[in-house]
Amino acid sequence: MSDPLLGLDPSSERLPSTEIRRLSPAALAYLGDAIYELHVRRQQLFPPDRLERYHQRVVRRVCGSAQAKLLLALLPYLSPEEQAIVCWGRNGCGRPPRHLPLADYQNASGLETILGYLYLTNPDRLRSILALTDVLAEMI
Repeated sequence: MSDPLLGLDPSSERLPSTEIRRLSPAALAYLGDAIYELHVRRQQLFPPDRLERYHQRVVRRVCGSAQAKLLLALLPYLSPEEQAIVCWGRNGCGRPPRHLPLADYQNASGLETILGYLYLTNPDRLRSILALTDVLAEMI
């Protein structure tokens, strides 16, 4: 099944979960960051606007502090297995950039890790989570 959100066919790229668990949390976060930014960019295209305004709206949603807040709002909706992936991502994120507190960086990395993991393992759940992030982002 093609992923209408991302325009890709994740089933053709699906790996066994044992292979996915061999990836580092940083690698999954790297993938999840790209997926989340593409999702947010797509959401911001309407209504049509100037590129500068698109960029400003996207940056507000994808910056580390916004992702950290989003993860905290999202946690109650995640299964215990998904929460374990988030924890793995938080713990494996490395050093934060200077402008971002460690806790925010860890939470943002946890969000990106679960998004990357779901992209590779469960595209339907990924779509549900991304839709939920849109609702939660409006509330926080």
